[in-house]
Amino acid sequence: MPKETVEQYIGNVTDTVSSFWHGLSITLSYLLRRPITTQYPDRTELPVRDTLPPRYRGFLEVDASICTGCQACERACPIGCIQINLEKDAANPKLRVVTQFDIDEAKCMFCGLCVEPCPTGAIQHTREFEASQRSVRNLTFRWADPENPFPVYKVVKGAEYFPRAPLGSILRARLEAKRWDAPGPEFLPPDPNAAAPKKAGPGAKAAAAKPAPAKVAEAKPAEAVQAAAQTAAPAEATAAPVAPAAPAAAQPDGGAAAAPTPPNPGDGQPA
Repeated sequence: MPKETVEQYIGNVTDTVSSFWHGLSITLSYLLRRPITTQYPDRTELPVRDTLPPRYRGFLEVDASICTGCQACERACPIGCIQINLEKDAANPKLRVVTQFDIDEAKCMFCGLCVEPCPTGAIQHTREFEASQRSVRNLTFRWADPENPFPVYKVVKGAEYFPRAPLGSILRARLEAKRWDAPGPEFLPPDPNAAAPKKAGPGAKAAAAKPAPAKVAEAKPAEAVQAAAQTAAPAEATAAPVAPAAPAAAQPDGGAAAAPTPPNPGDGQPA
């Protein structure tokens, strides 16, 4: 056997054994170390949200004080998880107010497309991600109260800075107010103040059971009637009326009367 082949074989065996023991030594070294398991979120030195990068795309937050109601974020959302409605203020018709600004965080895919077109930065992604709920319907955040709508923000011409609340402070207050075990709308008891549906009386039931009368045939247009009359008129003119036969006169002797002699064409003409 050549010398080079033997040296190569011995080198391969040596590398195999050394690499095996190197990996195994790392595994065995952790047997002598303290466990690194951290109980989330009780025993962390800092809140997990503070350890995330600033551009982390978590739950969306809306600062209503600088929202212009342009609905650019609603149009930019590719899955339609944002719903915005604007109405005229009852006290001041020239003023528009936002009556609905709902964001379904359960449907949001955190793409950030709604943040980019916002002219004032009213809608932003936060570093909040923990919002465990018993019902997925409770993950719909309503940033506008229909009973107390907020007016749209008027942008000052030439303004480049818009006063905004600290990022995450508004959303954090809402999350702390929510209970994770709060029942969703589908589990809540019916509202006793809601108007009950009216029951149909016996007259309405009889009217519903009675079949509808058949439609009366529509009358023909005047043009069709006139055309039919004109078509029938020439046919009546060409057909000669047939005179009824005169009854034969009875003779005194009971015989039948002789038939009348037809007039001679030559009678009454000069010879």
